[in-house]
Amino acid sequence: MAERERVILHSDLNNFYASVECLIQPGLRDKYVAVCGKEEDRHGIVLAKNQAAKMLGIRTGDTVWQAKKKCPELVVVQPHFDLYQHYSQLAREIYMDFTDQIEPFGMDECWLDVTGSVHLMGSGAEIAEQIRKRMEEELGLTVSVGVSFNKVFAKLGSDLKKPNAVTVITKANFKKMLWDLSASELLGVGRSTGKTLEKYGIHTIGQLANANPELLKQWLGVNGARLHRWANGLDTSPVQTVDYQREVKSVGRGITCVEDLDCEDDVWKVILAMAQKVAVELRSIGLHAGGIGLEVKNNQLVRMSMQSRFDVPVQTAGALAERAMEMFKAQYDWKYPVRALAVRAIYLTEAQYSQLTITDGKHPIARRAIEGVMDELKAKYGREVTTFGTLMCENKMPDKGMHEIVLPGLIKD
Repeated sequence: MAERERVILHSDLNNFYASVECLIQPGLRDKYVAVCGKEEDRHGIVLAKNQAAKMLGIRTGDTVWQAKKKCPELVVVQPHFDLYQHYSQLAREIYMDFTDQIEPFGMDECWLDVTGSVHLMGSGAEIAEQIRKRMEEELGLTVSVGVSFNKVFAKLGSDLKKPNAVTVITKANFKKMLWDLSASELLGVGRSTGKTLEKYGIHTIGQLANANPELLKQWLGVNGARLHRWANGLDTSPVQTVDYQREVKSVGRGITCVEDLDCEDDVWKVILAMAQKVAVELRSIGLHAGGIGLEVKNNQLVRMSMQSRFDVPVQTAGALAERAMEMFKAQYDWKYPVRALAVRAIYLTEAQYSQLTITDGKHPIARRAIEGVMDELKAKYGREVTTFGTLMCENKMPDKGMHEIVLPGLIKD
């Protein structure tokens, strides 16, 4: 008996942050609106914009002054992440009426596998249309939904028509619909990968699909082979259930700074702040880091990555930060200032310090005890109640993690 073809949706809440702001502040609905970080933080970055502002060319990542140059009437509002999280949860409750296979991709996007629902609720397109209508009627938000036979094409479908639309991509029509699109439209083709593909004359998804997979693997490593499969519609990655707990293979935090870092002292403060967050997460899940990875992006947007293993697995911010700083000093040439940093705990293990004794404040057990007390204080009184003295000095990090990212992300085969 032939295996039933999957029916996958990708639902993307349109202009989500800005839409929520216009929903809770009705006076904004007929204005050009952008949700932005503080103007002190790299002069204010556009995090989201409503459809009216989008039509005037305002883009996510524009500075406030760039956005206002395009639209002098632009209304700038500060983000309210608690509200966005609330509406995100309400949206997922609607999805739950159709399937329990719901995999978030950020706060405003989700994949849904409705293969088991179509015999009761209609075709994938009909289910998508029901979701679209319910979002508008019950939440006052619009959504674009892609319908396809895999996650990658469903995601691409939700991007093709915005706002408030349903797009169906099938095995019969995907070549006609997608292969003339830029390769950069495909999930997994970022700026660096796109430049590499262009260097070898690959500009469209169709050209990527018809390229030699062995050459793609030479140019891009395992990602090259993966992108070749995806371009040909061969993504088989599952949509996880709502209660799925992914195996944790790494824990990381990264941040884009409000000013370029031009000395080791500034870099140390950022590395320590990121390492502190990583260490708290490690302790909360009961794992230790057998190694550490550091990613550095300079102000020319060029990235470099470095890794190191620990002789004994660690779980403290101090140990993570010190090793990361050692790698930075040894490998960064300071040709350009630093724009962003990311610290990642890797080679995770449940190993414990079973045969070690406390000697001084730099010993792993002493550090673990001290940082454990800090965890308890933060949990009881808030994140800002305690931190390292170094981080109380002036630094170049944005307030409240505005440009902070949690690693890792993306979908896996």
